[in-house]
Amino acid sequence: MAPYFETVKSFADVPVESGVDTRQFLEASDGLVMMFDLFGSQVFGFVQADIRNNIQGVRKRYLCTEHSSTTLESLVETEAAEGHKEGTPCLVRLIRGLALTCQALQHMQRDQSAELHVCFKRSYDSVLKHHHSFIIRSVVYVAIRAVPRRKEFYDKIAQGGSKEKLDTEMNRWLEALEVIVGRMSAFLEKGGFGKV
Repeated sequence: MAPYFETVKSFADVPVESGVDTRQFLEASDGLVMMFDLFGSQVFGFVQADIRNNIQGVRKRYLCTEHSSTTLESLVETEAAEGHKEGTPCLVRLIRGLALTCQALQHMQRDQSAELHVCFKRSYDSVLKHHHSFIIRSVVYVAIRAVPRRKEFYDKIAQGGSKEKLDTEMNRWLEALEVIVGRMSAFLEKGGFGKV
């Protein structure tokens, strides 16, 4: 069986030239959630549940207006023109969750000695902390402390594959996700649709 990163839809394969392809973006987002399933516990439950629910909200809107929602940008614009506010808030929250995960994994890739909980805390502090109340922040900090150790994380997602190949694929995946998150964050904020 091929390691997970070799089989899952990568954000690097999501077309962005004329807008972020909605269907392929949702497939890659599903792949991210399934990556956390490799741990077999609810260790990443705080991230998974949020991302999964927001994927469902965006997908529901996409399936209702597939012809006019081929890109994330057109999905948002169509929804705004129709006076609906269903998929866009989910997209804003989904982009936040993806930004959190992207930054945490980028910290992990750049700082080879940092434990995963440190990387997630850094990311949470810069991406989501300001959106949450004191009580939510306290719960999130406890959850972050429960993430697996760095070696366990790498071993699980590598699934016996080459560490070098995993690093290459993960960097490619994260670079593309960073582009999508940056692009969508700017689009959403500039259009007054939401702040990531």
